[in-house]
Amino acid sequence: MAERERRHVRVAVIGSGFGGLGAAVRLRRQGITDFVILERADAVGGTWRDNTYPGCACDVPSHLYSFSFAPNPEWPRNFSGQPHIRAYLERVADTFGLRDHLRFRAEVLSMRWDTEALHWEVETAAGPLTADVVVSATGPLSDPKVPAVPGLDTFPGKVSHSARWDHDDDLRGQRVAMIGTGASAIQIVPAIQPDVERLTLFQRTAPWVLPRADRKITAAEKWLHSTFPATRAARRGLLWGIREMQVSAFTKRPDELGLIEFLARNHMKKAIKDPVLRAALTPDYRIGCKRILLSNTYYPALAQPNVDLVAAGLKEVRGSTLVGADGSEVEADTIVFGTGFHVTDLPIAQRVTGAHGTTLAEEWKDGMSALRGASAAGFPNFLTIIGPNTGLGNSSMILMIEAQLNYLADFMRQLDVLGPKIALDARPSAVQEWNRRIQQRMARTVWNTGGCDSWYLDKNGRNTTAWPGTTAEFKKVTRQVDLAEYAVLRPPAGKPADRPAGPRTEVAA
Repeated sequence: MAERERRHVRVAVIGSGFGGLGAAVRLRRQGITDFVILERADAVGGTWRDNTYPGCACDVPSHLYSFSFAPNPEWPRNFSGQPHIRAYLERVADTFGLRDHLRFRAEVLSMRWDTEALHWEVETAAGPLTADVVVSATGPLSDPKVPAVPGLDTFPGKVSHSARWDHDDDLRGQRVAMIGTGASAIQIVPAIQPDVERLTLFQRTAPWVLPRADRKITAAEKWLHSTFPATRAARRGLLWGIREMQVSAFTKRPDELGLIEFLARNHMKKAIKDPVLRAALTPDYRIGCKRILLSNTYYPALAQPNVDLVAAGLKEVRGSTLVGADGSEVEADTIVFGTGFHVTDLPIAQRVTGAHGTTLAEEWKDGMSALRGASAAGFPNFLTIIGPNTGLGNSSMILMIEAQLNYLADFMRQLDVLGPKIALDARPSAVQEWNRRIQQRMARTVWNTGGCDSWYLDKNGRNTTAWPGTTAEFKKVTRQVDLAEYAVLRPPAGKPADRPAGPRTEVAA
């Protein structure tokens, strides 16, 4: 028999991106210091740590893509790049004293709810622990999705995903195949085009692309925002307000997006003179159905003589030959997949076993659903940051994260008020009613009616990703926990109600 120590904490936070660090800051502000942040990598940053491909940057203005409680007057550009965003998250970890709570290389391998002890048993790569509450902040853009392309294993060259960029692979002089035309691809293509011998873009669906109003933020602006915080707040408020006014077109009146389509077509015409290429790059669905992309360099790069467009997906690989769904064949030395992430089939869901002995993935087999985007029925004291139906199509996810942090804060307050060793489990009826209202509203949104197949939709064609309203509305509905929507769980009769005071020793075979 061998002994091992299983530490107990009040809260375990999974992930150290915006959601995880934000949750940690909010816990400290609540006076809760008995928590850990479990991170599978060796540094903070989440998707902004993992995505280091050439040209990687945010498509939301920097002053809106940052925490309201941690403003940064030193953003270098309107749309800052990956290194600056990652550096910002490192500063957040330092400024708010989160380093002592971080546990690196501690990937969560499995979690199981103990119905008698009313806590979570968590197995990590760094050892086991138990927690009263678990906050999952793994995010939907954390696990890359590579399609199962027949023959891919026969390809003799390098194969990578945009979120796992191989910096040791020098692309200069190579024949590169870029698979996909999403937000990552439109940044990678212009970044590598001048250096490669030949670049072939496999486009299954053409994206809508608008100009990117990017520029350097002047020293005078930085001084003004640092010296007079009200100007920084006003800038953020203006950016937020403009996007709030756009929401109704996406969620209620998609036909009003015609003007935006005109602007996008005009943007393309300025760079793409070849009518055949222009026709291949013109989407056949309503703008906004897929995420609208921003770039001033994507179309000019596609017009260069060393770039080819295959207006079809990748069908199969035969050695170094790539075959498109249209039958075209292309030789390549390197393949880069920009094919997105596991968004509607979150890998973490396979590792979480709830009160009924089923995993979250099993409960979500017909589609994700969670009360107010946070609580799944049958998974007590388990909250998700950026959960089902919290995604946005035109604004900053940081706004949604902060709204969910408000919900987390009130969830912890309710537990303290109710007494020691209490758990809250979302009632199935409450989750079903919440989801019914969401899907009812979703039916008329551009994401459901725009005529495209996007990553917002799950395998059943249901939109379990996007939020069909404004960020202000989401903030309102997550301001506090409604106890009527939860079952209050108490220790079984005869069990002590006090929480473990610290580490305990457990005997394992």
